[in-house]
Amino acid sequence: MNEIDHKTCHTSVLPQETLDFLSPQPGATVVDGTLGGGGHTRLLAEAVGPQGLVIAIDRDATAIDRACRELAGLPIRFAQANFCDIPEVLDAVGVEAVDAVLLDIGLSSDQLADRQRGFSFEAEGPLDLRFDPSEGEPAFRLVNRLKPEHLADLIYAYGEERFSRRIARRIAQVRESEPIHLAKDFARLVASAVPRPKTPQRIHPATRTFQALRIAVNEELKSLRLALERIPERLKPGGRLAVISFHSLEDRLVKEAFRNSQQWFALTRTPVTASEEELGSNSRSRSAKLRVAEKPG
Repeated sequence: MNEIDHKTCHTSVLPQETLDFLSPQPGATVVDGTLGGGGHTRLLAEAVGPQGLVIAIDRDATAIDRACRELAGLPIRFAQANFCDIPEVLDAVGVEAVDAVLLDIGLSSDQLADRQRGFSFEAEGPLDLRFDPSEGEPAFRLVNRLKPEHLADLIYAYGEERFSRRIARRIAQVRESEPIHLAKDFARLVASAVPRPKTPQRIHPATRTFQALRIAVNEELKSLRLALERIPERLKPGGRLAVISFHSLEDRLVKEAFRNSQQWFALTRTPVTASEEELGSNSRSRSAKLRVAEKPG
């Protein structure tokens, strides 16, 4: 694959709103806990300037390799890690406390475009769904080993899929004759188990099931919960945390955490969503919700 193929195709959501709320000043130290395509990271690095520092974290080594090239020359230090390990990352670079932290939770367009990792419904590769392929269990092993009732519970809990039991029964039926492996085959399998709606739907019928499996194999909710608990101890007084989430399970955790008045002063009474202009240019922004809170001084 040549260098052009490695360029990001990801468009960051709510870029100006995020920058306005975090308000990074020249010389500030900021953590971008979810580097992804590097869009937010670039904006933050340009704002803090050469005397400042952005510490950019991602579990995906491919994202870091790409950003090292595309963001060369900016005041950024990269680290491959889970954002729940921000304290350890800061210890490693000798930073005690930071002025702001950003978490943009979820999937990047670059990961969807990588057809060998299973994030896309048409992916030619295995149903993997791990952000860091060197850690944990790929999703295809999960769907081949879990009992149907446990699989149904997982799909319902993490995907909020009302047809979870029908989908789990269909998975169990198919894997009896041949193990499930490819992402595109799994997407078709799930679609075949979901009743066809009377009116066209905006999302693919396998969307919620893929989401559930991705959350499970990456332990995403556990990571977010831990991050929300640990970040305040490494923020300066008056420091801010911004979190962009893409589904209700994540948003609920953030909303509940920001209600803790001893740790946070919420700056967003309701989540900030994309403008009509952004919706027109970036469909991924449709489900994005931004919440921001400040650590009391």
